Order: sequence, then structure tokens, then C-alpha cells
Amino acid sequence: MINGNKINALLKEKEPDKKWIRDIVQKSLDKRRLSLKETAALLSVSDTETLEELFLAAKKVKEEIYGNRLVIFAPLYISNLCKNDCLYCAFRSTNKEVDRCFLSMLQIKQETEAILKAGQKRILLVAGESYPNDSFQYILDAIKTVYSARDGKNNIRRVNVNIAPLNIDQFKELKKSGIGTYQLFQETYHKETYEKMHVKGPKADYEKRINTIDKAFEAEIDDVGLGVLFGLYDYKFEVLALMMHIEYLEKKFGLGPHTLSVPRLEPAIGSSVSLKPPYPVSDIDFKKIIAVLRLSVPYTGIILSTRETPEIRRESFSLGISQISAGSRTNPGGYSDGGIENREQFSLGDHRQLDEVILDVCRMGYIPSFCTGCYRLGRTGLDFMELAKPGEIKNKCLPNALISFKEYICDYASEDVKILGDKMILDSIDKIKNENIKKFVINSLGNVEQGARDIYC
Repeated sequence: MINGNKINALLKEKEPDKKWIRDIVQKSLDKRRLSLKETAALLSVSDTETLEELFLAAKKVKEEIYGNRLVIFAPLYISNLCKNDCLYCAFRSTNKEVDRCFLSMLQIKQETEAILKAGQKRILLVAGESYPNDSFQYILDAIKTVYSARDGKNNIRRVNVNIAPLNIDQFKELKKSGIGTYQLFQETYHKETYEKMHVKGPKADYEKRINTIDKAFEAEIDDVGLGVLFGLYDYKFEVLALMMHIEYLEKKFGLGPHTLSVPRLEPAIGSSVSLKPPYPVSDIDFKKIIAVLRLSVPYTGIILSTRETPEIRRESFSLGISQISAGSRTNPGGYSDGGIENREQFSLGDHRQLDEVILDVCRMGYIPSFCTGCYRLGRTGLDFMELAKPGEIKNKCLPNALISFKEYICDYASEDVKILGDKMILDSIDKIKNENIKKFVINSLGNVEQGARDIYC
């Protein structure tokens, strides 16, 4: 699946001339996926002028396909128990500095209610690779509990999960539970580095980890997320390996990932590796990673977490980001109890509350979206990509973004967000060219103001 020799050979090729770079960029602007060789060429760009051209092209590609919306979600950590000894992670089994805990179903419900009261509607459920009584049923029960929670106005409409590898039967159970995306990061695709960083535990098996997405597809979970933890190895190698993984999945299953995540290694208690990353990624290289990924796979969602500071997040939104976490906690119980010390997986860069992030996003000209329509109407996998690849998905995304944002404005927003948000919604309606869609949006917004909720197309 991952041919390290081929990657290294591509990375040794001489830097391409600007004409070829511009031809590659034009291919992306035509909404066509790039080859490994073309991606490697973009990664080799180093001069400021050409890099700025990549950044501008990535912005245009993202807006052509997804529009000016940013999907917002919150992670929900339910356990920091783990069997693995991953040198970069606070949850690693040999770390004596972390306060271990797992949430009961009552606590999970309380956490979900706290998240709901902030205005969130999408959750990414996260757990270490160890469950109470060593039972996968804990995860299934947690998902059911999240969906059952209410705050009087709101409920969680879609749970995505970031949990350890499963077997095919477990994946089938997971699908029945009503999840959206199954997310699993390889962390590093460089095998030698992987084995060095994952000392023991189930995660130490590189091949098992990398083959897990195959099992998810075989169990008919057609919405998956991949990612790399940048800082463990050379970022250029990692990006090309990620592209190789996507090529492999597309060839075998006719379908690649729904999302890519781009976390950078951040400090974690009890982890010396996290304090001094082996291959630190500068801010400019981080922005290049995002732009190159957007240009290489124009139709794939890219997720940015609160590992990054508000400043870097602002600079990254325009480079191709389509989803962001906000108001996040990375410690079990962090939303409802204020956060007990020494339970978090890693340090956050953005500590702002959800409403602060939304105000910032609006001021930058982006529409915050809490939409879950595609998941609930079955527009996942190939059905989603048939709309995403030609750029038609924004005709669904924009109406749903405006309607779900209006719900937030009515139920949770500060006065500043209400004023700016309503203006943005009106401006966005004026730009809708399809009269039927415009009429649907106007009617739906009126219904939301009258108390209707959960309207989507």
C-alpha cells in the first residue's frame, strides 16, 4: 500500500519550473485529483511568490466545491484508558502522570448536555484503546446515550467516532448505531518511525492499523476519515504516503476518505517526544500542507482542530479547511466539571468558547454550519462524492448551513453574533441563483424563527 522507495524517489526529483506548477494548479482548479508526482511537485515549492499562488488556488478550489461555509463540531472524550504505549500521547499506558478515568453513561449524558447548551449539534466521540470490562458494548452504549441527550432546545444530530481498530462484525454494529464518519489516523506512515513511536500494545502493529479502513469499507461503512500526526516524521513523506493510501482505497473500493485531518504534535503531559517533536513543522509548512492537500484531493473535506492557535486557525481557513472543532476539551468530563487536571490528551492552542469562535468566523466572511443533512439523507460515500467532485454539493450545503446557523442564532448566540449572523444570512440568500432553493431557504428560515427545528434538504 505504501511504497517508501517510490516516495523517496519523488522527493529527490529536482524542483519543477513554475510553468508546470501552474499547469498542476489548473488541474486542481478543474476539480481533478492530482497524481503522486504532481503532489510531490507542489510540496517542493519553496519560493514565496509561487507558494502564495498555491494558497490562492487552494482557497478558490475550496470555495468552488464547498462554498464559504465552515462545518463546526466538538470532540467528546469519554475515556483516557489505553492499552497502547505511544510515546507522543498522554494517554499511553506507562504514563504515571495522567489521571485515569472513564465516563459512566450518566456522565456521558451530562457531558453531551453541556455541549448542547453551547449550541453544538455534531460530536466526534473519542476514546483510548481500552474499554470498561474490555467490552466494545461500552462504545455502542455511549453513542446511544449521546443521541438520547437533550437540553430542551437541541439534540446531537450526528455522532462521528475516533476509536481503535475494530473487526468487521464490530464495524457492522457500529454502522447500525447510526454513526456518521469513522475516523482513524495512521499517525505516521513511515514504518520505522511508527515502530519506534508505538512501543507496545495493539497499536504497535503497523499493518493492522493501516488495514483497518479496508475492514470498515468491507463492513459497508462508506464514510471514513484519515489523518497524520505531523511532527513525527518528514511532512513531505507523510503527505505523499497519505495520497498513496487514498489511491489504494480508490482503486480497491472506488472510494477514498470523506475527510482528512492535519493535527500537529502538541505538548502532552508525561511525553518528552511531544515537547520536542522529531520533525517539527513550521507554521508556513503547515499552511503548505493544508493547501497541497486541498489541491491534491479537491473534493475531500479537511479538518482543523483546536490544537492550533486562533491566529493559525484564521490563517488556515482560507487554504482549504472545511471543518473545524470549537470550544473543545480533550479530557473526559471537561465540559461539565470544568476539567480535572492531568486528564487531557494534549495541550490546546485555542481555548475560546464556541460563540467566540463563531463570531470570529463570521467576521472573516465564513458561514458557520451545523448541518448533518447528508448523513441523515444517505448522501455518504459514493453518493456524496458524485455531488462533491463536480462542485454541486454546495447547493445542498449552503441552504443547510444557513438554516442550521439560524437555529444557533435563535437559541444560543450572543448579541454580536445575532446582528452579524442575520446580516450574513440575508446577504447569502441574495446570492442564491436557483429560485427554488432560495424559496426553500426563505421559508425554512421563517419556520425556524417560529420555533421549527431540524430542517434540512
